[in-house]
Amino acid sequence: MKRDLYKAYIALGIVSFFWGTTFIASRIGAQHMPGLFVSGIRQFVSGSILVGFFLIRGYHLPGRAILKKISIQSIFLLCIANGLLTWSVEYISGGLAAVIAALVPLFIALFTAWLSKCSKISRLMLIGLLIGFTGVFTIFYDYMSQMHSKTFLLGVVLAVISTLSWSFGTVYTSRQKPPIDILFNVGLQMLIAGIVVLTVCIITGKYVSPAQIDQPSWLALGYLIVFGSLLAYSAYVFVIGKLPPTQVSMYAYINPVVAVLLGWLLLSEKMNANMIVGTIITLVGVYLVNREFKKQKHESN
Repeated sequence: MKRDLYKAYIALGIVSFFWGTTFIASRIGAQHMPGLFVSGIRQFVSGSILVGFFLIRGYHLPGRAILKKISIQSIFLLCIANGLLTWSVEYISGGLAAVIAALVPLFIALFTAWLSKCSKISRLMLIGLLIGFTGVFTIFYDYMSQMHSKTFLLGVVLAVISTLSWSFGTVYTSRQKPPIDILFNVGLQMLIAGIVVLTVCIITGKYVSPAQIDQPSWLALGYLIVFGSLLAYSAYVFVIGKLPPTQVSMYAYINPVVAVLLGWLLLSEKMNANMIVGTIITLVGVYLVNREFKKQKHESN
């Protein structure tokens, strides 16, 4: 049991770090091709790799009932959530997208309380969630004051819808666990999403030919496929089955912190007082939520 818990925390750490870097990669990719197209290619290639691997090993596609559950997970988590978030960074910065995505823990807490009568969200837990979001907001306060343009509102709306869809999809996935290999499940989710999103891109004309994609965009797309999807998303689906959804959602507070620190270390971006204070506040929020979960788990035992 403890070994599984350690694996879950390692997986959550992978999600927290690598998804913090994908905001930058998505932004780079969306500069030279439509965001929806970036998301569709990312999911289709990742899904094809995983599904192909399992089919070669002799696995068979699951039945209709299981495919229905996997498809619902794919629609909420990848088609709507990832697709719209990647689209949103065409119009808003990756930093602002990360701030909006930091609402995930709050929405997950609300969806969890709404769908599960057994789930207990204490006052201290809510305080920790609010403190964490306050920290993220503090980090990106300077950026938000510069985000005024004709398409700004569209980007914000896309990111908010994405966050709501991701939150609901996370709670749904934690309650619906198809009886198949977890990586096969992940691959099917990605492949379904890739087909759906690319179909939408073709119908709406939101695609470009490979010749129009420059090298930085190809590299960004490759990074998103390997680290954002094959590694981090697989880890995310794994950890959803091991930890409570509200605790899992704390990655959304750590993602923006990772983005700021990497920008400072690798790109010599300015680290101002807001960023330092915001980072400390965010970590306090994470600590309070995890402390409350451990307390509840101890009391239940």
